[in-house]
Amino acid sequence: MPPFLALAREFADPVAASRFPEAVLRWRNQRWAETVGLGELTPQDWIRHFGRFDPLPGNLPEPLAMRYHGHQFGTYNPDLGDGRGFLFAQLRDPAGRLLDLGTKGSGQTPWSRRGDGRLTLKGGVREILAATYLEALGVYTSKAFSLIETGEALERGDEPSPTRSSVLVRLSHSHIRFGTFQRCAYFDDREAMAKLVDYCVAEFHPQADDPDMSRKACALLECIAVATGRMIGQWMAAGFVHGVMNTDNFNITGETFDFGPWRFMAQSDPNFTAAYFDQNGLYRFGRQPVQGGWALQQLASALLLLAEAEDLAAALAPYEAAYRDSFAAHTHALLGLAPTGDLQQDIGLLQAFYGWMTESGAGWPQTFFDWFGGPASELRASASPQAALYAHPSFEPVRAALMARAPVRPERLTDVYFQKPAPVSLVIEQVEALWTPIAERDDWSAFTAKTDHIEEARRALAL
Repeated sequence: MPPFLALAREFADPVAASRFPEAVLRWRNQRWAETVGLGELTPQDWIRHFGRFDPLPGNLPEPLAMRYHGHQFGTYNPDLGDGRGFLFAQLRDPAGRLLDLGTKGSGQTPWSRRGDGRLTLKGGVREILAATYLEALGVYTSKAFSLIETGEALERGDEPSPTRSSVLVRLSHSHIRFGTFQRCAYFDDREAMAKLVDYCVAEFHPQADDPDMSRKACALLECIAVATGRMIGQWMAAGFVHGVMNTDNFNITGETFDFGPWRFMAQSDPNFTAAYFDQNGLYRFGRQPVQGGWALQQLASALLLLAEAEDLAAALAPYEAAYRDSFAAHTHALLGLAPTGDLQQDIGLLQAFYGWMTESGAGWPQTFFDWFGGPASELRASASPQAALYAHPSFEPVRAALMARAPVRPERLTDVYFQKPAPVSLVIEQVEALWTPIAERDDWSAFTAKTDHIEEARRALAL
């Protein structure tokens, strides 16, 4: 039995998927399909399960729209839930880890409010690009699993309309959100909160198990705080801007999902904001670590149903160190370098490296690409399109810090990926350029070339 069924009565509503006029398979994540035992599905069966949503054998008998609350741009909203998606199935990977298949654009639910429950095809394309690129960069993220075009014309205020429609399936370690706990607290439902904690510990954080519910809740919060800190440290090293860091867009496994109007940095700018509607810059790039801590504080407040404030505050304490260590470790990983083991020296590299990137206007992906392997890439960097920036005296402290570190698996530099003059990147102008031929001529060749390049990077980086 899928484990979430034990919670379904308190935390979800049975729903039916919409019936779409068409079902054209546009993208299938074969690598992850094989990982979860679905790699041999025929194209017809794939569409039947992920376009028509016939249940997978022995899995959820009907889709479940999950209930939750959340803070949206700082304002609490009790009128939330899966408004255009649902939990479709739960699977296990070869290590026994529980994974969820959830949808986006599968139709209206009790939580749709005034929405149509649909997803634009462009939105589905953007999520595939972001999720695959994040994975290639070693960032813990949900996986885009399937994209099917559904043959409807949608009206949207933020893109030319009518626009094409799609339904996306994503694979995630968990769809339990911070807002799921907030809903229990809102209704003062201690019994439901305890069930939720038990489920999350059993399936996702077994190291938090404890016979005492108060201690268990605090241990779970500490696990979530560490996982969240690691995730945001990875975002900052990858130059990723989530866009909508509402508490209903954080999950309990520290996995990137529901990232909305995301961006990847072209150049370093701490004040860069991804969402056009984030007019005050609440979720700007440089503020993401602070916002992650704030979201965790809201989760801790919800858990006051089960534990004391002082104990919950102590459980949040590891967040900052987890973030700091992750940011340093992932910066080194993306540069193909070994940390020195001296925290102050490693922080010194970060300060010099990111400070120089901000002041010089150097391209974010190009700089990481040029200096992957540090000393092993000095000659390669001298042939870069931005070699003149590296010849400027302001770069010397960065060069010295890079030269002081040993390359990790320098044989990766022999990969064909590193023989090219530029890396794969996903700045917004490139994303828009990929969409234009799809919208105008149904030409997917540029999109396919980009996803192939992302896969080449994933294999070459091997993070």
